[in-house]
Amino acid sequence: MPTPTITIRKEQPPDAAGIYRVHAAAFPSPAEARLVNLLRDGGKLDISLVAVQTEAPGHNEVVGHVALSPVTIAGRVVGLGLAPVAVLPRVQRGGIGGKLIEAGLHACRVAGIGLVVVLGDPNYYGRFGFLAARTWGLRDEYQGGDAFQAIELMPGAAPPGGGLVQYAPQFASLG
Repeated sequence: MPTPTITIRKEQPPDAAGIYRVHAAAFPSPAEARLVNLLRDGGKLDISLVAVQTEAPGHNEVVGHVALSPVTIAGRVVGLGLAPVAVLPRVQRGGIGGKLIEAGLHACRVAGIGLVVVLGDPNYYGRFGFLAARTWGLRDEYQGGDAFQAIELMPGAAPPGGGLVQYAPQFASLG
């Protein structure tokens, strides 16, 4: 049996069910899976990438997903928020999540997005270049503390003086 291959690509309409399945399996509740659907339905999935595993010709399965949606300060879009990102539990710890994050950041650079924020483990996201968001005077509406991080993909992309970063309104569905 050939070794499965992983391909990272843009989400396509038939991927929606697989994306939902990945998030529902990777998180304790289906809240993140529903969030992705709400972001998609609201036109807020600026960057949506899937990891597709091919085990044999014609047998492709979505095994991972990363979403990036607009974040604002005082109502003005200042960059994108990386969330959520998920990988099916049976293939976790194989580097797929990291590949999705790297591909998402690359897609941001190509699109001219200069700032990305994330709320997550500083040790994990630090390896991609994320730093404490307070470095730029940025704070988040969820009081994430050290877990709220940012990366400037273009020098000077963070707004001077920082401010309160707000995620798309669909994130309120997480409670």
